[in-house]
Amino acid sequence: MSATTHETRIEADPQLPTVRIIRDFDAPRERVFRAWVDPDLVTRWLGPKDLELRIDAWECRTGGSYRYVNVQDGEVVASFYGSFHEVRPPERLVQTFTYEGWPDGVSLDTATFEDLGDGRTRVTILSVVDSMEGRDAMLASGMEVGVNEGYEKLDAILAEG
Repeated sequence: MSATTHETRIEADPQLPTVRIIRDFDAPRERVFRAWVDPDLVTRWLGPKDLELRIDAWECRTGGSYRYVNVQDGEVVASFYGSFHEVRPPERLVQTFTYEGWPDGVSLDTATFEDLGDGRTRVTILSVVDSMEGRDAMLASGMEVGVNEGYEKLDAILAEG
């Protein structure tokens, strides 16, 4: 089965320090949610194609935490950590997200998994940061490359069945 790539919408509200990411996937909601919470799957798809993701800690449960690093040519190039505030399979995941290079820039991310029928799922992520400056820095970081390339890798994993 070949993977279908859908458009990823990344929206910034001009009045609020938020970023919304919306993406449809050709897989049932339970499978898409599992790809977000199973560390073996997360390492296969999260982030840009030219980086390897290594998980240092992953306790995906309400009240749990995580930490992972991006590696390129054997060198750690970025590190991230956060807490899982709510894990409600297969419909909702709420977590904090912190880039270690900017520890004061914590975002609160809420991902919702909507069953569209016909084995399709819409994922909507709302990221809330503490300032418009923080939001603009997030957008300027090149995050759209990692989001789009990661979702393309996830499409391929979901197409495997």
